[in-house]
Amino acid sequence: MQDFSVLELGALVGAVIIAAIFAGILAGLLGVGGGIVLVPVLFWLLSLTDFPAELAMHMAVATSLLTIVFTSISSARSHHKRGSLDRNILRLWAPGIVLGALCGGLSAKFVNADVLRGVFGGVALIVALNMAWNTTLIWCDGLPENRWVNAAVAWITGVFSALMGIGGGTLGVPTLVGFGVDIRRAVGTASAFGVLIAVPAVFGFIWAGSSVSGRPWGSVGYVNVPAALLILPFTATFAPIGATLSHRISTSWMKRCFAIFLGLTALRMLIG
Repeated sequence: MQDFSVLELGALVGAVIIAAIFAGILAGLLGVGGGIVLVPVLFWLLSLTDFPAELAMHMAVATSLLTIVFTSISSARSHHKRGSLDRNILRLWAPGIVLGALCGGLSAKFVNADVLRGVFGGVALIVALNMAWNTTLIWCDGLPENRWVNAAVAWITGVFSALMGIGGGTLGVPTLVGFGVDIRRAVGTASAFGVLIAVPAVFGFIWAGSSVSGRPWGSVGYVNVPAALLILPFTATFAPIGATLSHRISTSWMKRCFAIFLGLTALRMLIG
């Protein structure tokens, strides 16, 4: 088991709370999953201690995924009440997303930390560029007619979301919008993707890390339950505040600021 000093533990707790608040506000304000903030912050915080470097990224991704299970349920229910959750798309893509997320979680047993950082950094950089340009890329007017093509797109979304420790919004929203889905329906439907991604992915990361040594107290596989329980109240509390702000202020400058933060984070992951 990995042990922390009192000073290290206090600094970690404080930094995780700040990151959780930031992630919650951004989730509500910009419609991005909290994992896109939590994963790099948790990774960096662990890297600043004597925590084993080969475990830091796996623990950050898996712990983020556990928090997404609950925040996605809350978000999906809210969007469903507003009529912006498309059940037809959800039924069509659900099997592929679940299978992809499970494959991503299980593959953590065989994927080293450098590969996880590369996946996160590469995809995060693409997302940052998309947010910075504030453009909407639409490549066709509707979802593919072939069911297997839909399954393949859903599977890829599930795999990469699981490996990055993020919910359904970061990849699901631009993908659905690219297929001509209205942005509100895309956001609402992708919020439910988060549950489909996080649940199987968490089980995969639990299995993958079940026999790994050096994990901190409270860890189940690669998932650290105390850290997840610390994060959840703050993301759940501040996400509605972010959602309220999104209706009162222009979010274009916030998107660009976040794009800079995410771009620098992605480059640091790739260079590291």
